[in-house]
Amino acid sequence: MSIHSSLKTKSGNLASHRGVFTREERITKLTEAEKFAAGRSPLGLPKVLSVKVGGGKKEKAAAGDAAAAPAAGAASKAAEKKPAPKK
Repeated sequence: MSIHSSLKTKSGNLASHRGVFTREERITKLTEAEKFAAGRSPLGLPKVLSVKVGGGKKEKAAAGDAAAAPAAGAASKAAEKKPAPKK
């Protein structure tokens, strides 16, 4: 029997964003945040927030560059609209 295509993982996809952690991963994160003591029971652990790190929107260029870009675009459009000279 073969694996369904939706269940296959792409290579390198193992480090993708996951909302559910194993108990060991939760203990590691809680220890780093100093919320888990060494002698404490691993049962009944609090939830661990999983923050997805994503690329934000790129900020616009400096004001001078932003003002020059639309003007250059308008000039090139005007040049395209002119009819070719007749011979």
